[in-house]
Amino acid sequence: MTTRPQLRLYFTSAMVIVAALLLVASKSFAEEPNSKISFSKQIRPIFNKHCTACHGGVKQAADISFAYKEQVVAPEGSIVTPGDPDDSELMSRITSEDPDERMPPAKHGHGLTQTEIDLVKQWISEGAKWGKHWAYEKPQRPVIHVQDSDWCRNAIDHFILRKLKSESLDPSPDTTPERWLRRVTLDLIGLPPTPEQRTDFLAAVKSNGDAAYEAAVGRLLDSPQFGERWASVWLDQVRYADSKGLGADSKRNIWKYRDWVIDSLNEDMPFDQFTIKQIAGDLLPDRTIADQIATAGHRLTQTNEEGGTDDEEFRIAAVLDRVNTTWQTWQGVTFGCVQCHSHPYDPIRHEEFYEFAAFFNNTADCDLDNEWPTIDAPIDRNDYTKATQLDRQIESLRNEVWRPEYQLLTDAELWQPLKAIEASTNKATKVKVESKPDHDEFYTVDTISKNTDITLEAPLPEQLKRLVAIRLTALPLDPAKAVSDSEWGFVLAHIEARLLVPGEDEPRSVNLSHVIADQPNPMMNPQNSLNAKNNSGFAAFTRINYPRNAAFVLAEPIDVPEGSKIKVTLKHRHFILASFSLIVRRGHLAVSDSENFIQLHRDETKAKRKQLKNLVAERVKIKSTKIPILRERAQRFARPAHVFIRGLFLTKGQQVSAGTPRLFPPLPESESNDRLGLARWLVSPNNPLTARVAVNRFWAQLFGTGIVATEEDFGSSGEPPSHPQLLDYLAIRFQHDYGWSTKKLLREIVLSSTYRQSGKYRPELKDRDPQNRWLASGPRFRLPSETVRDQALAISGLLSLKMGGPPVRPPIPAGVWKPFSGGDKWNEAKPGDSNRYRRAIYVYTKRSIPYPILASFDSPSREFCTPRRLRSNTPIQALMTLNDQSFIECAEALAIRMKESGETITEQVTFGFLAATSRNPSDEEVALLVGLANAEPESDSSLTAVATALLNLDEVLMK
Repeated sequence: MTTRPQLRLYFTSAMVIVAALLLVASKSFAEEPNSKISFSKQIRPIFNKHCTACHGGVKQAADISFAYKEQVVAPEGSIVTPGDPDDSELMSRITSEDPDERMPPAKHGHGLTQTEIDLVKQWISEGAKWGKHWAYEKPQRPVIHVQDSDWCRNAIDHFILRKLKSESLDPSPDTTPERWLRRVTLDLIGLPPTPEQRTDFLAAVKSNGDAAYEAAVGRLLDSPQFGERWASVWLDQVRYADSKGLGADSKRNIWKYRDWVIDSLNEDMPFDQFTIKQIAGDLLPDRTIADQIATAGHRLTQTNEEGGTDDEEFRIAAVLDRVNTTWQTWQGVTFGCVQCHSHPYDPIRHEEFYEFAAFFNNTADCDLDNEWPTIDAPIDRNDYTKATQLDRQIESLRNEVWRPEYQLLTDAELWQPLKAIEASTNKATKVKVESKPDHDEFYTVDTISKNTDITLEAPLPEQLKRLVAIRLTALPLDPAKAVSDSEWGFVLAHIEARLLVPGEDEPRSVNLSHVIADQPNPMMNPQNSLNAKNNSGFAAFTRINYPRNAAFVLAEPIDVPEGSKIKVTLKHRHFILASFSLIVRRGHLAVSDSENFIQLHRDETKAKRKQLKNLVAERVKIKSTKIPILRERAQRFARPAHVFIRGLFLTKGQQVSAGTPRLFPPLPESESNDRLGLARWLVSPNNPLTARVAVNRFWAQLFGTGIVATEEDFGSSGEPPSHPQLLDYLAIRFQHDYGWSTKKLLREIVLSSTYRQSGKYRPELKDRDPQNRWLASGPRFRLPSETVRDQALAISGLLSLKMGGPPVRPPIPAGVWKPFSGGDKWNEAKPGDSNRYRRAIYVYTKRSIPYPILASFDSPSREFCTPRRLRSNTPIQALMTLNDQSFIECAEALAIRMKESGETITEQVTFGFLAATSRNPSDEEVALLVGLANAEPESDSSLTAVATALLNLDEVLMK
């Protein structure tokens, strides 16, 4: 489902794109009539505008697609003859006077303009050179054309000034120091400067000049509030929420990931490591607790808890969402288009979407209520090191104990399959037996019932003299088909075994003491299958692709008299609603008399198990919270990846292996073909987009619009960069010069003259550059929603700077909170409780019920990746800042601060104005505020009215 904000984003983007492409196609040629034609700048926009609707990646009429060179200018069967326009079918079609021949047909829109026809003709004459769209070419370090001007403080300014000169414009003068301080403080930490910080800064500027600006930026970058401000930008990308979305939209305990993002930003973790840890932290060889918490970013997909849903359908939906989010977040490409068909404009083929999806298709998670797999994340970060050490010891010892057991489980020579099986059930479930060459298999027929017990009886092999272990092999009902189309799995709640001895009326009990499973750390504990009161145990939960094996080892070997039979009962007590009973649908049994199983009880193994138990007990003592993470399935259980015909998971096409689109540099041979290799590919020097997309996002936050305005689309249907060389300069600096340091990049930008410019309105720019794309003035736009709220709390003195922890629930309007999930209660923090005044980054984020003050100021619902927010201006926003309970409390608290700041009303309103705007009011402004105060009969209410007016000033809500 497409949300309204998304529709608005797409519609706005489309209008911007069309205008931009037309401008580029015509203006470039007009400015340089004698220059060589640029395919990506001049020809591709024409194709996208006129041709790709019928001859693109989606619809390829007459087997022609203008997205692919080989279908246009290939030596054979082409419609373009390089160097010869007269012999090119394309030229004859776009110039034909015959309406039946002319392209595009009239019903599909206007034909090419004469300027466009001339461009195409010149392009063909020059050899019809095909080129990649600029975004898919590796950034090159540009030459800095140094401008002869004292205005330039760093390289950024030289790029900006050169562009301004080309447009016959001058930059704006520097804004005042106090306005710059407010701007940079709001930008870097999301809070306004205090009056004391303003005073100190003005004094430093007076004595130290530009060094004061540098010191201020250093202080802000080192502030712990830096991570809180910039985390919200990242959380938009990864669609962070404290709820699961869809269905009941119940609570999800994943706040440790949010704190990891904040901490990583504060520590200035290099962006390449920030990327690798989130995509593949679980695959790092020396992974830590924090590395695994980082992967929770890809567990933020929505979960459908609604009854009767197929968890495989929504598991796949989550995988595809991860693919789309990865491309939007790190590559700025609308890769989601390719799920159903080849990309309409860019040469990315349909099957390449599923090759990329294969990187994510083998994670262990699925659409479950319990969020498995999870990690016990210590509440206190100081416990991370100890917890990591214990987890490593536990994992190592668990594998050390399990590995020899697994070898016994899978050693065919140790097992004797059972034949002549008789099968029965206690319910309406029907079960039959099928003979195989070396064993018999039981299988269910038709509908299965809840709480089904399957009883299997078979003679023991004649050569078996002692019974030591029993092996169950559980299979899908259709083993061949299930590999690609998984079936509902099983949960073996309990297993009972009896020995039937000839001549004895009562069967002998078989005491089972230990379960060997085919996984060292499965979701459900296989040992629980030995507990008759349990409903969990050895399981393939909830889906099964491959045969699963478990051995049930006897406490003591028992002798097997000649002619004895074994009777095994498989009890199932787990189901998902009444529709999906999780039982073993097909399987077979084997027995063993191997002495090797007896060795499992030797002292050395017992000691290891005891040591493992002690380590687990020590780990449990560390106060922790469970959060979902990524974990890879064992290779032997790997799911195959298929192309979904028209994007539907039920219609699988060809099988594919993991890979990246051919448009991009390939995965290096030295890298593993998994998520870790993919993560490193994203941040490799050869990837053309990652650094560009990242720096563009930072630029957009600081200046209101990115160098590429369509942050969500760097492809050929997106808007071209306003300053392409500057974009590449920043990308190169970020990746190579700064070692992916976010703070160093931001420091360079905010210390530039470009950023320091006054944002004062200039009439001459109204028509020339209404969106300030050429940056002839400083940034001036409405603050982000989180800053709108946090700033009010800061100005009032109510703001709590407590960091981290579970989400908080400040005041919310009555009647808003009516969640589907009854257990998801809004326990509002009471007045005086610091949680009532925490920063917006910590407010509980529920996808189906967004926090009103944030939603009204354009915060996304976080259902999907949001590459950029589109700012709106609505009456609801004013009603919120005037009447929302939080703002009322802020106004009352600010009034108290004002009253305590001075004896006279003039001193009080002056202080309030300074606290709100970071500047002293003019005499006229003081007079207006004093008049407002005097209009109220009571002093408390009069200052509250003034405080309300101050918090609602345009100057306060804008930066």
